[in-house]
Amino acid sequence: MLVPVTEMVKKARAEHYAVAHININNLEWTKAALQTAEELKAPIILGVSEGAGKYMGGFKVVADMVKALEESMGITVPVALHLDHGTYEGAKACIEAGFSSVMFDGSHYPIEENVEKLKELVATCHAKGMSIEAEVGSIGGEEDGVVGQGECADPEECKRIADLGVDILAAGIGNIHGKYPENWAGLSFETLDAIQAKVGDMPLVLHGGSGIPEDMIKKAISLGVAKINVNTECQLAFAAATREYIEAGKDQQGKGYDPRKLLAPGTEAIKATIKEKMELFGCIGKAE
Repeated sequence: MLVPVTEMVKKARAEHYAVAHININNLEWTKAALQTAEELKAPIILGVSEGAGKYMGGFKVVADMVKALEESMGITVPVALHLDHGTYEGAKACIEAGFSSVMFDGSHYPIEENVEKLKELVATCHAKGMSIEAEVGSIGGEEDGVVGQGECADPEECKRIADLGVDILAAGIGNIHGKYPENWAGLSFETLDAIQAKVGDMPLVLHGGSGIPEDMIKKAISLGVAKINVNTECQLAFAAATREYIEAGKDQQGKGYDPRKLLAPGTEAIKATIKEKMELFGCIGKAE
């Protein structure tokens, strides 16, 4: 049974670790994430961007696939299915499709419009027992066509959004989606500190978790970050392992072209990456 992220992140915030939010892109990705979480007895949030949802055949297909896998694989750890960087329309569609959590990214709207749309979505999600994440200040890089430069959020705006009753808050603190450029200035802990002072115990989210140095991740967790999103590193690991398999000519040996064999090394690479992240975030064994 899918659960909202609320209790997961509250516990993480109180015990100073972070829950891994792993973006899924297909069946292999989903199985790899669920298997790793179960093996490590860690709670997990499966993130779905609108682009990935479309690629997989629609939000209903994704929700049904995750629920069926959870049941057939005998998953016992808490699993949330979460819309990542959703539009207003996307959030509505995921609420209908059976997701357990949504993120409404209204960061590109004027603050008044972001507030109005959020008020409505908070009420709808909570009435259905779902959790909702909001964003203040855009995250750098590109996510499904939305491009941000890694701005830092305004702590006053963060408080205003937090006061609407959202369950988790993604606040820009200089983080970026995708690969980090060489001239990246690093996370702004001053901003994170100021945000935490305004929003109290509200669990915070760090988007663009791929490529942030370990010491920065640990410091962010100590300052209230309870959910960290990982996507790019899993994609890079998957691509590298698949390339190695093909360049070694293994796809031309026997039935090495069979997709079950062809995609196996990449799937194992995803699992290894997720394990590495869960160790860093401190969430292993937290589902017990």
